[in-house]
Amino acid sequence: MNFDFSDEQKALQIEVQRFLSDRSGLSVARAVLNDSSMSHSEAVWQQMLDLGWAGIAIPEPYGGVGLGYLELCTMAHELGRSLAPVPFSSTVYQFSEAVLRGGDEAQRQAVLAGVAAGATVGTLAFAEGLGFPVPGRIKLRFEKGRLHGEKWPVPDAMIANAAVVLAANERNEPCLCLVDLAQDGVQRRSLDSIDPTRKQGVLVFEGAESQPLGEAGDGAWAVFRAVLDAAAVLFAFEQVGGAEACLQSAIDFATERHAFGRPIASFQAIKHKLADVYVGNQLALSNAYFGAWALASGSDELPLAAAVARVSATEAYEHAAAENVQVHGGMGFTWEADCHLFLRRSRSLALLIGDLGMWKKQITAEFERKVA
Repeated sequence: MNFDFSDEQKALQIEVQRFLSDRSGLSVARAVLNDSSMSHSEAVWQQMLDLGWAGIAIPEPYGGVGLGYLELCTMAHELGRSLAPVPFSSTVYQFSEAVLRGGDEAQRQAVLAGVAAGATVGTLAFAEGLGFPVPGRIKLRFEKGRLHGEKWPVPDAMIANAAVVLAANERNEPCLCLVDLAQDGVQRRSLDSIDPTRKQGVLVFEGAESQPLGEAGDGAWAVFRAVLDAAAVLFAFEQVGGAEACLQSAIDFATERHAFGRPIASFQAIKHKLADVYVGNQLALSNAYFGAWALASGSDELPLAAAVARVSATEAYEHAAAENVQVHGGMGFTWEADCHLFLRRSRSLALLIGDLGMWKKQITAEFERKVA
């Protein structure tokens, strides 16, 4: 079985890499970091929309390009490498995926065309502070077509104009709701986060009008978990891309930096660090490929493959980002060095759709299910 991308998909990845290298280098991420008034890079985001990136995996009947998850994985890989400060993941990995999986035909037609055309920035709002929501303990209420409560942290909450929200109905059943955020019943507050290049916020719902997305109960929860599984695979590719960028940054610095008359890359301690990072990155990439296959093929292996990819990529990115700082030595932790940009992103992505403990439990549960 060949888990590699096709020549066409590799060609797409090269084009995405070229675009991001030219238009969204680390200076763009740093500009957003340094300017608290900037939520994202509007110029880069608009250029992505002009190229049709937001609709890359949306089927053609809904106004999209009609490519698949594998093409989206190649894009995610490069987005992670560049640290592009844009609302791509919240809109494409989470919001669009939730509408595709949970919405009816009318909702898909109405919503996804807006995403593909670049008119809609979306997000998925499920967290309610610390911890991961479980059925029966969801605080946000959906009653008589209106939402009451709050969600936080929500990625790109300050700029999104639509959201899919996890709530509980009158029977305390989990449900997914589609809500227009540009209404009086929605209030927003920004949150300080470790990675200001992808900002987060609080969404407060005070009787906001909403519509159910699919059926409530076990069906809604199954859709929600499937959306997270898909997002886990795509974020895994972002994390691998970031980890690879960290390794390359460390190699470049170690080759240029001299001590005792020779490059520090020639010292065994540095070689071991770089080799360990490389091994972790390759393992994470292999697991990400497995996740991509399961996602693209609709395999029932997806919950396991997604969890394995998520855990492996999270650990690889954390290790690579930390070792990059170490290889850069006394300047590695300073604001002027770029190392902290990757460390921030690695820590942020590690918590965005549930922490490592949650995904490790999913691995255990999937193995137990297989042997039961």
